[in-house]
Amino acid sequence: MSIIHWVLIASIALAGIVATRAYYLESDRHWQAYVFKPLATLLVLALALSFPAAPAAYRWAVVGGLVFSTAGDIFLMLPRDRFIAGLVSFLVAHLFYIFAFSSDVPFGAAPLLWLPFFAAGSVVVALIWRGLAPRLRAAVIAYVAVIAVMSGQAAGRWHSLGGEAALSAAVGAALFVVSDSALAINRFRAQFHAERALTLGTYWTAQTLIALSLSASPYSA
Repeated sequence: MSIIHWVLIASIALAGIVATRAYYLESDRHWQAYVFKPLATLLVLALALSFPAAPAAYRWAVVGGLVFSTAGDIFLMLPRDRFIAGLVSFLVAHLFYIFAFSSDVPFGAAPLLWLPFFAAGSVVVALIWRGLAPRLRAAVIAYVAVIAVMSGQAAGRWHSLGGEAALSAAVGAALFVVSDSALAINRFRAQFHAERALTLGTYWTAQTLIALSLSASPYSA
């Protein structure tokens, strides 16, 4: 990777730290999160776009996922509750990632690797079920199913292809499950002080690893 790529990675980390820290400050300083939270994801998008050697279908599907992730970031941080809009934005982002992870291997290439992600999703749904408003339950179940498929497909792709590129995407997809699980448990089961740090730290690490999958073998020029 070039110096530009390392600068982008460092900038993502810095923006993410500032955004996360803002949630632990007094309310009059929360504006920093409004600036740096979407900025961090936009920097991940810039990182993805900086690797032109990847196959077009994979590259543009990842870009699409990052665009809708940015929209989801914005909806979830607005003062008024835009949870459904944020949920739909991230659901569409995961559909883009599923397309990316199915662009060079068959869909469901290693179905047994899907099982841990569906098991984890089932545990999270069970934990938060009583805290979910009835109108949200179908949407949350659909979202959990989609992210489990996304993560399972990423793991299956690594199983099929091997290599740093597929591994980077698979680890990123798995960290997405960790991030969303922490967010859901905090929102619908029991709040915990470290949630923002855990959710956002794993979220931007996940997105960065997925973007970096465009740079690693076999995609590098």
